Amino acid sequence: MYSDKVIDHFENPRNVGEIKNASGIGTVGNPKCGDVMRMYILVDDNTKIIKDCKFKTFGCAAAIATSSIATEMVIGKTIYEAVKITNRAVLDALDGLPDTKIHCSLLAEEAINAALLDYSKKKGIVIEGLKDIKCDFRG
Repeated sequence: MYSDKVIDHFENPRNVGEIKNASGIGTVGNPKCGDVMRMYILVDDNTKIIKDCKFKTFGCAAAIATSSIATEMVIGKTIYEAVKITNRAVLDALDGLPDTKIHCSLLAEEAINAALLDYSKKKGIVIEGLKDIKCDFRG
């Protein structure tokens, strides 16, 4: 049912936790399944490179695995590269998910977007391709 990569990221999630004084924080959720993801990014303001990314996720194995892989995918990228990470890229990085769990990859994409949106608003900059996330559970 799950690929070896999904199982590995669920059993050994990378970058779990919070970043104090994060450059951007995005929280998204899917009321349909109850998964909630919060992603923290730390951006070098000069280079616009994401130096660190952490997450906290309440949800199923697929939600945790997609959060974990998403943090690995954004670290070291510029904010302009990170905004281009799609749910398809997350799915491919995990060697796929069952059809009933694909929404978790969408949440991972939205969590990245929400953290970048928070950063862009704080800095007053425009990141082309950024979507305004409607389902934002900040708190």
